[in-house]
Amino acid sequence: MLKKIMFLLALVIVVYSCAKVPMSGRNQLALVSNEELLPLAFVQYNEVLKEHKIVTNTAEGQMVVRVGKRIAEAVRKYMAEQGLEKELQGFAWEFNLIQDESVNAWCMPGGKVAFYTGIMPICRDETGVAVVMGHEVAHAIANHGRERMSNGMLMNGLIGGAQTAMGQNPSLTQNLFLQAFGVGGQLGMLTFSRRHELEADQLGLNFMALAGYDPRAAPGFWDRMSEGRSGAEPPEFLSTHPGPNRRKDELNKQMPEAMKYYEKSNKQK
Repeated sequence: MLKKIMFLLALVIVVYSCAKVPMSGRNQLALVSNEELLPLAFVQYNEVLKEHKIVTNTAEGQMVVRVGKRIAEAVRKYMAEQGLEKELQGFAWEFNLIQDESVNAWCMPGGKVAFYTGIMPICRDETGVAVVMGHEVAHAIANHGRERMSNGMLMNGLIGGAQTAMGQNPSLTQNLFLQAFGVGGQLGMLTFSRRHELEADQLGLNFMALAGYDPRAAPGFWDRMSEGRSGAEPPEFLSTHPGPNRRKDELNKQMPEAMKYYEKSNKQK
């Protein structure tokens, strides 16, 4: 009987703790609020910056900031037009290029973005940076980290928000946070499920197009990422991503919609 009660309680919580991903409309679990999550993410982001050399006064460093601001502004305008301004509440956008040869980039909740210098040769130019930026920003807009932490809490019987979970089991809750945002053994390196990656591809393609970057550059970037694999081990950035053929198929399916946003952005210039 107790198990049935707990199951029904969990079911009720899931039903009433659902959110929708902007643009895709997919339902996702949201046991944790961004009000609770963002301050934790900001602290973690600052820790990353303290432990690495930040590249600022170079063309590449300035490019990352320029592209980031442009995409963030496009996202802000889109969300406002759709009446979704509250989805960006608490965001404090920041864009940094980190001196590190890892082929990687990520965006923490609240718009905290980091590129590693190792991915810049594959980006090649500003449009290539926009492909990656749109994809990573999409993870934050879609609240993929929050969803992953919420799923982990539910599986471990932690319900009622982050503060309540901390009271129930502080060490487990802290570990779930670190795992949700990939800040365990390798600080700041985010890894998501293939479903999340494909969704980030979809949203990211639209975001770069809204910012006036040609989305048709995206398949070529992912080709270069795939070609850059060394031996049997893919770059960290690709470790949990969909296979290149599936990724390109999905991008091509999304391309007509993205091109509409791109053409609209060009008319508004």
